[in-house]
Parts: sequence; structure tokens; C-alpha cells
Amino acid sequence: MEASAYGQVSPAVPSWLNKGDNAWQMIASILVATQSMPGLVILYASIVKKKWAVNSAFMALYAFAAVLICWVLLCYRMAFGDELLPFWGKGAPALGQKYLIAQARIPESTYTHEDGTRETVEPLYPMATLVYFQFTFAAITLILLAGSVLGRMNIKAWMAFVPLWLIFSYTVGAFSLWGGGFLYHWGVIDYSGGYVIHLSSGIAGLTAAYWVGPRLKSDRERFPPNNVLLMLAGAGLLWMGWSGFNGGAPYAANIDASMAMLNTNVCAATSLLVWTSLDAVYFGKPSVIGAVQGMMTGLVCITPGAGLVQSWAAIVMGILSGSIPWVSMMILHKKFAPLQKVDDTLGVFHTHAVAGLLGGLLTGLLAEPELCDLILSVNTRGAFYGGNGGMQFLKQMVAALFVIGWNIVSTTLILLFIRLFIPLRMPEEQLAIGDDAVHGEEAYALWGDGEKYDPSKHGRITETTESPYVNGARGVTINL
Repeated sequence: MEASAYGQVSPAVPSWLNKGDNAWQMIASILVATQSMPGLVILYASIVKKKWAVNSAFMALYAFAAVLICWVLLCYRMAFGDELLPFWGKGAPALGQKYLIAQARIPESTYTHEDGTRETVEPLYPMATLVYFQFTFAAITLILLAGSVLGRMNIKAWMAFVPLWLIFSYTVGAFSLWGGGFLYHWGVIDYSGGYVIHLSSGIAGLTAAYWVGPRLKSDRERFPPNNVLLMLAGAGLLWMGWSGFNGGAPYAANIDASMAMLNTNVCAATSLLVWTSLDAVYFGKPSVIGAVQGMMTGLVCITPGAGLVQSWAAIVMGILSGSIPWVSMMILHKKFAPLQKVDDTLGVFHTHAVAGLLGGLLTGLLAEPELCDLILSVNTRGAFYGGNGGMQFLKQMVAALFVIGWNIVSTTLILLFIRLFIPLRMPEEQLAIGDDAVHGEEAYALWGDGEKYDPSKHGRITETTESPYVNGARGVTINL
């Protein structure tokens, strides 16, 4: 314990507490939470057609609140508690003060070194800090998944889907890769969620989009953002919050967190520039929406290896994340019939599944041995550094296949179960009207000083654009 200013020992500062680590971890938690609330709430509300602004924002808002309650009641310990199965922890509440004020510990993370010594992940702050930090990752995963089904999923079905998917899908990936499950002990690298969050949300989102069904034909063909500048504000919160997303992954305010933060921003900036350049060359003009997508794919791609690759490698990953998902979204999507049949509203498959998979595989190639030694328990290196690096790349591939397979199966079963009681898709009359029919509220309900907009009085508002991201007939509608 630490003495206070009056010479008395304070029970609030036990000997194991590192104030710097605790302060940084709480700041990182706030940064990640801000990515969802208000970041993605603003982004979703502004990037969709205006008749879906309220519904899209509410889906994100609801998920954030529902995940938190499920997390502390059951799911945190399913993801980071004692082992039930090699891929699943034992569910239990994380609410008691004895549990929450004790030193943070991930019990199944214990690893035996070659010299026989055993090591367990025990951050130098209380369990309450770790529980909230990991909640912010769970919440953003569900909100990213929602991007695939905006503009038509029955809100009541979504309200049932969020807790079920958290329990039966997210906790499996989190325990397997982070909580001491079989992939963790096999040595698979997922520094901050390239697989647990982004590959999962992209694959589950595409699967959900298939089962929910498409938007109205008129919405698929034309889905312009209702406020591009507000969209940029949401995207900015997402980008800046990613410093906490990846910078908080080491569970400490250490030098690896610094590397992760720098690499995150370098990769995102590179990817944005590459994506924008491809837009300018291919379509004849740069797109703001495209720039946001390039930013996103760069952030996603660097996530599985943010603190484990050199900064020159972050540039390489940015070049690839700004080009490969661009090709999959803008070229291959139009030529691959199965993808065209599934209405992935914001193209989450391309920006999260493709970019997350790319990042995980590149980490298997580019993970630098000295950086890996800073935080990983095992002797780890990417394939480009020789030794057992080739095996690391294979591990990354196998882990990706597990995550993909589990999310397809679990998401399908959850939605088929919900469909027995609640229609997954809104009725046609709600789809035609949008927010007013679903919630009795509209984002832009008033005209002038409290007067309802009336086309016969105020004239008809027309929206014209030649952006490939707006006209669904020229590509994949709005893709984020």
C-alpha cells in the first residue's frame, strides 16, 4: 500500500498497483468506447440514406448498452475466465467487489517456459479496469457487424440477436485467441483483434445479411449518405480512438504500446492515400467516402500485428490494405455473383473480413522477433525472419479458418432460432417509409422554424452525384 499525503497508508493504492498502467488502460478504454459511442453512432447515422439515419444510429446505441450488461453478468468470464472447453470459458458474473478490486488476472493464460518457469498475464491494475477495457472491444464488434444489415433488419430481431451472438460467437473467439484457449496456447498472434473483432464481424455480418435478406430495390440502387461532413466527424473519432484500441493491447503503458500507436496511424494514413489514389485513377476523381474506407482498412489491417511489426512494415501493410480490399470491393464484387446476391449494406465483409484476414496473414510474415519478445510468452517470429516463422504463418491461416467457420455456423443458427419467433426483416411498409414507421421519429423531421417539410410548398429536394460509392448500379453502394 502507498502512504497518503498525511502519512497514512491508503487501501485504494495496493502495492501491486501501477498508477501509470492503470491510468493509461482507463484512457485507452475511453478511447475505444468513444469509437462506438459516439463515433460509429454518428458515422452510421450520417452515411446511410436519410430515411434510415435514426434506425442505424439506434442499432449501434442499443448494442453498446446491451453488450455491457451481458458482459458483466456472464460474458466477460466466458471470454477471459476459467476454462470450460478449449475454446470457451466458464460464464459467471463479474460484479462482486472482491473480484473487481483484486489484481487483474487472466487465469488460463499461464504458460510454461522452456526453463520450467510459469507465467500468467497479470496486469498491474484492478480487474475492474480489465473488465471494462475488454467490454469496449466486445461492443464495437457487434456494432461493426450491424453495418451489414442496416436499412432492413427488424429492430426486435436485432435486440434478440445482440446478446445471443455475444454469448455464442464473440466469447468463443475471444477465449480461443486471447483468454487462454487452444489458439492462444498454440501461439497464434492476434495483437488487438484482427481475427477476434474484424474477421469475426465481417464474416458474421455477411452471413447475417444473407439470412435477413436485402433492402428494397430502390435503396440498393441508390443509398446516398445524408451528411458527408458528419460522416467525417464519426470517422475521425474512429481513427483517433484506434490509438487506444491498439495502444491498450499490451495491458501496460510500455514501449510496445508506443510502437503500436505509431504503427496504427502510419498504416491508416498509407492505406487512405493508396485507396484515394486508386479512386482518382480508376474513377477520375477522389472520393471522401472512399478515403474513409481506405482509412478503415488500414486500421483493421494493422490491428493483428500493431506492436509486433516494424514501422516500415506498417507502410507495406498500408499499401496492401489500401489496394487489396479496394480490388475486392470495387472490382471483384461486381464480377462475383454470390457476393452481389448478398446485400452487405456497408460492405463490412470487404473492409473488415478481407482487411482483417490480410492483416493476420501479414503479421505471420512480418512479426519482428525482438518486438515479439517484448510482450509474447513464446519465441515468436514472422516467416520473413526465418526460424519457425513459416510455422507461424500456417498457424495464422488455421486460426482464420476456425474463426470463419465458427462465425458462419453460429450466426446462422442464432438467426434461424430467432426467425422462429420474430421476422428477421422489416415488413414492406416499414421498409418503404423508414425511421418514421419504425420508431415514430425522423432525423430531419423539421423544416425551418418547427415546420414539417412539405414538397408541395418547399420544392422537391434532389440529390445528384457520380460517386461510385453512392449509386449501387456502379458498384457496391456505400461500403465501410
